[in-house]
Amino acid sequence: MTLRSFIDDVGPPQRTIAVVSEDATGSGPLEEMLAETFADQPIAVEAGATLDDADASPAVADALAADGDTALLLEDGEPVAASPMLELYDSLLAINSDLFVTGARGVGEIEFPAVLAGLEGTKLRLRGYPLAHKEKLLLILVSRYIEQRAWAAGSGTLHSAFQRLSRIDDEVGTYETYDALAETAVDVNVYGAGGSAPVDLEVTEHTGTDRAYRDGWFVVFAPDDRAPADAEGCALVCLETEPRIWEGFWTTDSERVARIESYVAREL
Repeated sequence: MTLRSFIDDVGPPQRTIAVVSEDATGSGPLEEMLAETFADQPIAVEAGATLDDADASPAVADALAADGDTALLLEDGEPVAASPMLELYDSLLAINSDLFVTGARGVGEIEFPAVLAGLEGTKLRLRGYPLAHKEKLLLILVSRYIEQRAWAAGSGTLHSAFQRLSRIDDEVGTYETYDALAETAVDVNVYGAGGSAPVDLEVTEHTGTDRAYRDGWFVVFAPDDRAPADAEGCALVCLETEPRIWEGFWTTDSERVARIESYVAREL
C-alpha cells in the first residue's frame, strides 16, 4: 500500500456546480472565476440556472432570497449542498495563498463553504502558480481546514507533510497554526524529505527519502477518546506528479480516514 493507492482507489463521481439566480442573467465575473478554478476537474460549472432548472429545495429558495446568487452542488443531478456565491468569493475566489502564508487568516478563522466541503471524495488534479492562479489554493484551504478541526477538537493525532520541514518556519501563517496546535493535547507529527521544524514547536519530526516524503502533501486528523463527541476525522492525500501539478482528494469518511492514518503512522 502507498499514498498513490489511496488516490487511485477514489472513484470519479459526476458533480456539477450550478450557479442559481432568481433570473437567468447569464455568466457574471464570479461565475467565470468559479468556472476557471474548476476548468480541468471532473466538476462542471453551469451559470445562469434558475431555481426551477435546479429543482432545488426550499432551503435553496430561502438562501436565494437572503443571499442572492447561490452555488448549488449537484451529484448525479441531485442537489447535495448549497452556498451563497459571496461566501465562495470570500473563502476562495477573492484570495490568494499569501492570506494563509502570512497568517492574515489564521486558525479559527477558516471558512469552508458547504459546496466546497461537498467535493470530498472527488479525485482532483490541481496546478500551482504560475500554471494556474487558483487551483492549488483549494488544497491549501482544505489543509488549513483540517488543521483547524484538529485545533478545535483539542485532542487526537495530526499528520502533516511539508516536503521540506523548514517550510513550517518560513511561512508565518504555518508557524502560527502549528504553534496554536502545540497549545492543545493534539499529537502533531510532521513529515518531510529535508530541513527541520522550529525547535520551539512541540511536534514529532519524520524524515525520509522515498516518494511519500519528497512528493507527498497530506494532512490527516484522527480524534481520540478525549476529543468532543462531535469531532470528526478528516484526511487530505495528494502527490506532486509533475512539477507544480498535484493529484489527490480529501475525505471525512471515518473508515477511509482510519486506513490512511494507520498507514501513515505505521509506514512513514
